[in-house]
Amino acid sequence: MTAGYDYLVVGSGIAGLYTALLAAEHGSVLVATKGAIDDSNTRWAQGGIAAPVGPEDSPQLHLRDTIAAGAGLVDEAAARVLVEEAAEAVQDLVRLGVPFDTVEGEVALAREGGHSLARVLHAGGDATGAHIESALASAVRKAGIPVREHCLATAIVVESGRAVGLEALHWPSGERLSFACRFLVLATGGAGQMYRYTTNPPVATGDGIALAFRAGAEVVDMEFVQFHPTALRWPGAPPFLVTEAVRGEGAVLLNARGERFMPRYHPQAELAPRDVVVRAMVAEMEATGADHVLLDLRHLPRERVVARFPQVYRTCLGLGLDITSQPVPVSPAAHYTIGGVRTDLWGQTSLRGLYACGECACTGVHGANRLASNSLLESVVFARRLVRRTVEAPDACAPPVAAAAVLPAASPGEAPPPTLESLQRLMWERVGIVRDADGLAEAAAVLAAWEAAGRAPVDRAAHELANLVTCARLVANAALTREESRGVHYRRDFPEPREEWRRHIVWRRGEGR
Repeated sequence: MTAGYDYLVVGSGIAGLYTALLAAEHGSVLVATKGAIDDSNTRWAQGGIAAPVGPEDSPQLHLRDTIAAGAGLVDEAAARVLVEEAAEAVQDLVRLGVPFDTVEGEVALAREGGHSLARVLHAGGDATGAHIESALASAVRKAGIPVREHCLATAIVVESGRAVGLEALHWPSGERLSFACRFLVLATGGAGQMYRYTTNPPVATGDGIALAFRAGAEVVDMEFVQFHPTALRWPGAPPFLVTEAVRGEGAVLLNARGERFMPRYHPQAELAPRDVVVRAMVAEMEATGADHVLLDLRHLPRERVVARFPQVYRTCLGLGLDITSQPVPVSPAAHYTIGGVRTDLWGQTSLRGLYACGECACTGVHGANRLASNSLLESVVFARRLVRRTVEAPDACAPPVAAAAVLPAASPGEAPPPTLESLQRLMWERVGIVRDADGLAEAAAVLAAWEAAGRAPVDRAAHELANLVTCARLVANAALTREESRGVHYRRDFPEPREEWRRHIVWRRGEGR
């Protein structure tokens, strides 16, 4: 193993870079990332960062909206931490150079789905993620924090029940690496590449979740995968997120017949929680035989649309679509992995020495359905707490859950070897927006056979596919286990929430599995 570090941070999105900056005040730090430093989900985030900083807002109002969106599964203590520490977290991002938009000297606040008032800060209109990533990457370089790019984590090293290091692959050269550390922080993002249609970039392959699970850490809430309602559906174009803030500005959804439909489904219409909007869209698409609905901005002032959403406007115009004069064809796509490595209020996992932050972690603040723009805030707030914990209680860990479930043993079946395309198709068709027992059982069996038959991965693509299969198994089995509909998890055979399922499903790796 190479010379050790106090902190080894895996991932270079907002969670990883911000953690590294704070940790550098307390010891030596190495950031390992499988792409370039700015190759992350954060870079593509069009939505903003929610914080109760407006004159009419308060942490209590933000908490109320967060709990309402989470459909009965929000950890209230975690959500309270989130909203009460939000303002200080945003101020720290400003200190690091994030240029949040202002109007006449005051921070500009937008409203998004599920929020009772405007509380979402943006930077560069719909380019918030890019501005945050740029500011944090610049700060990391100025601080002299070493970053190992193109370095894919392949295994967590565990000794005597504690994470003590990381094995990795420098995939361009094939060189195998190993690093020792006092504190290992996973900030690897989500697993959106499980699905055929996703707003996530190719790097979102669930690496941290899979590695933590294999190392013995607990994973929770994996059945809750949030689908974004409005991904561009345009011939020849990959799914591209059309930010929810467009609807916050007054855009409406029309079905293929040109009829506005959201007021029939929810009092908040287009600003209803995302799971409601997604299922309404699916119902309208099925009723009209279309593969999309239309997002209509034509009634909004052209200058306002261009200034407020420059990234969406330019991208669509480059494809031959002028969003100021043409309705935008959109359909749902996988967007956010709500579940992940189970952590406590301090970013601690159930494995001593291992911490997790950002989308790969599950703090409990999102419950069964993430409130729009709470994710960037969660990354910053819990990164701050994580670093504090390593200083104040370096040997602590989150207590294991007594009733954690164990994945069924994977045994080889008749399924052909998986490809990324076959995995994504299976998950989209059987473990997607609308689910049922037959489809979930079929998917779980196929995924188990794929995992059992898998060979030891030797390159980046094979490692990523193996990680996606592990994450997909966790999602499918959790969705099959939860016999109800709640938040983003919808089962046509159990279409209503059930009080006995107002609890979390925690997974732990079994002996020999």
